[in-house]
Formats: sequence, C-alpha cells, structure tokens
Amino acid sequence: MSLSSYSVLIQKKIKPFKKSIIVDSDKSISIRSFLIGSISQNISFVKNVLESDDVFSTIKCLRKLGVKIDKIKNKDYYIFGKGLGSLASKKNLKLNFGNSGTLARLMIGILSTTPNIEVILNGDHSLKKRSMKKLINLMSEFGAFFLPKNKFNFPLKMISSEMPIGINYKAGVSAQLKSAVLLAGMNADGVTEITEDKKSRDHTERMIKSNNQTIKIQNNGKRLIKVYGKNYLNPLKIFVPGDPSSAAFFTALVLLSKNSSLRIKNIGLNPTRIGFFEILKRHGAKIKFTNLKVLNNEKRGDIIVFNSKLKPIKASEKYYVNSTDEYPILFVIAALTKGISIFKGIKDLANKESNRITEMQKILKQIGIKSIASKNSLKIYGKEKLNIDKIKIRVPNLGDHRICMSSFILGIITGAKTEIKNFETVNTSSPSFLKIMRSLGAKFEIKK
Repeated sequence: MSLSSYSVLIQKKIKPFKKSIIVDSDKSISIRSFLIGSISQNISFVKNVLESDDVFSTIKCLRKLGVKIDKIKNKDYYIFGKGLGSLASKKNLKLNFGNSGTLARLMIGILSTTPNIEVILNGDHSLKKRSMKKLINLMSEFGAFFLPKNKFNFPLKMISSEMPIGINYKAGVSAQLKSAVLLAGMNADGVTEITEDKKSRDHTERMIKSNNQTIKIQNNGKRLIKVYGKNYLNPLKIFVPGDPSSAAFFTALVLLSKNSSLRIKNIGLNPTRIGFFEILKRHGAKIKFTNLKVLNNEKRGDIIVFNSKLKPIKASEKYYVNSTDEYPILFVIAALTKGISIFKGIKDLANKESNRITEMQKILKQIGIKSIASKNSLKIYGKEKLNIDKIKIRVPNLGDHRICMSSFILGIITGAKTEIKNFETVNTSSPSFLKIMRSLGAKFEIKK
C-alpha cells in the first residue's frame, strides 16, 4: 500500500521515441479473480496479477473474511476457495476498500447474501465521497440492511440478508452494479435475472461463463443473464492481460508526439473495454491490434500506435459505457486537437473518484482551453499551439488516479510547467506508470 505522499513536477517536453513496452496488468480482472476465486470450489490460480493498492485492498479484505491467499512468486497467487456463502466475519468486522469502487461494490454484492455477516464498511477520503445509493437500494432488494438509514456514503454498517431471494434487474451503464447483482444472486434462492439494453463491461460474466449450472447468458436482441442461486463455481485458472485503461495514456502520448510510435504488448482487448481506441480510430488515429488470441474467454493482443493528425472528437452517448475510465485523457487529446470536440452522455463522470468533468475543465482552463459543460455533455475548444511560456498547470489533491495520469500527459506533451499533487494515488491502478514514462524519455522530478 502507498504510505508516503509525493508530487510530480514537469518542465520539459518529451522527445520523439519509437519503443515497445509492457504496461501494468488489468485491474478489473485482477480484483475479480480474487473475489470470485474466494467463493469458488477448491484452489484457484491467478498469474500476472496487478500488484497495486486496489488489489492489495482486495486481498486484505478477503483474508479478514477467512480466505487463505498465498503468493507463489511475483504476480502469481493461489486462492483457496471457500465456496458460495462461506465467507465469515466477527460481528462489526471493519473492511476498508481503500480507493476501489470496484472492490466496494462487488464485495458488498457477495456479502449481502452471505449468511451471518455484520460488517463496518469504509474507504479512503475519495471513496467516502462517492454515493452508494444505487448499490444499497439493489442489495436491499435481496434483504440486506444498511445503517444508518438513508445514509449512502461510507462509513456504513451492513447486515446481510437472512433469506435472500433472487431479483430482476434492468442494468444501466455500470458494470460494477451489474456484477454486484450477479454475485449477490449466486447465493440467493431462486433465479436472479439481469437484462441489458447496452452491454457494459463483462469481465465477471466471462470469468464464470463456463459454470453452466450457475449462469446462462442469452442474446436475443436484449441481453439476458440468468443466475441460478445456491449452486457452485469451479476454480479459476487466469492469466491476467495488460490493462487497456493503462494503455490508453501511453496511446495518447504517442498520438500527440511528433515522429513517435509504440508497441504495447499483451493488452486485454475485450470488446467492452476498447471504446477509447474505437473513438480515436474514427477520428484519424493510426492504431492497429495485432497478435490476437483468446485466453480465459478474454481477447488480447498487441496495440501498435503511430503519431497521428487527429480530427476534433465527436463522442456520442453510445461510446461512454465502453470507455468510461478514459474520458479524462480523451479530454486532453481534444484540448490539443484543433477544433471543437463534443462528448455526450457523460453525467456519470461526476460520481467517480472526483467530478471528472469539472476538475478536467479547471485543468484545461489553466492552459487557455475553453470548455462548456452541461449535466450530460462537454464541449472542448481545442488548440494545436499553446503559448507555453505563460502557462503553469497545478493539479491539487483530488484522490483521482486518472486525472493525475491525464495531467501528466498534458504536461509532458506541452512542456508546460506542471505540478501534480498526491501522485501516489496512481499506484491504485498503474504502479509502473512513471517507470515506463522514464523508459520513453520523459523528464520529471518527484517531490516528497
């Protein structure tokens, strides 16, 4: 876990580069591997785990709930599954989810229908700001209780359902809420049905789809997921690919760096995770996927990126669900691309680690970029050339790893004097970020 706080200072523009890199492992798959492995039968094996703060928070919480987890070697783990409904806690056990909304929502999904659970739920200062109202309402349908009543932010007390019964849920854009319902349904009586009009991230379904006794997925116009409760899950054997969200920042760097190119190896290319790349391809980005294969029901391959002349971005609402985490860096690309870019259907960005719409507007304003926001859209008036001598970028402590990384790209591309506070928050998702940046030739200072 990250203990010491530090800032990153940038004063020089990065020089052209042609390199090949490996980015950090996928956070979403790493967290789900531990959670699902813990409620599966027998011993699960997970290779190439992301060893970041969010994943360490996951391991710590599961060990408190009686799960044995052994690290075999760097990034490789055994998880000794306890089976569905078998996690256990002392009364008022304290669980801290750190910065991870994924861990919070999925763990609460599991525990809501696990017998005899009374736990105190908490997170870091950033997670405490994020409303859990939708999750609480859903888990209440299964019969779980949350105290105090009508409070929707951590800390909270949760008492699991005594007689959980499956529910019907019409899913929205949140894969975390969908996964929470799916996991809660596994230990509920009867069938839990989830319908989707727009398919969100599906790592959870892919990880357990071979368990025909527990889950069935139908695609007849609308997507229907049926979870048959009180069955069992087979043990996992997972090789975690590289994280496409982490790869997005390096992709942006290349696209905006003259005479540069990059190969990013072994990246997860799940169709529900590549909206960022699809948006940019539509606007002139030279991006290729190669060495494609499928492992553990997950598509993966290499991404090859070349410096490109981009058109202003027009991202309709349909793209949001498959590129949620990448919108801050898309805003940076839009700011440095001449013309007016428009992003629609983005209201949920207000309930991330920070309000990513308003905070990115503040940062872009510092470099002289005009933007206009409504509740559900953002218009950015991009420029190709900036008067760097007069620009200073200051990013306060927002507790938001994606804004820290996006601001870093903005600073290193423009060469503007940049100070990003509390950069250690990047360790929640991409602990190798600065090391890889140095390997590409980025110059910066770390100030503790």
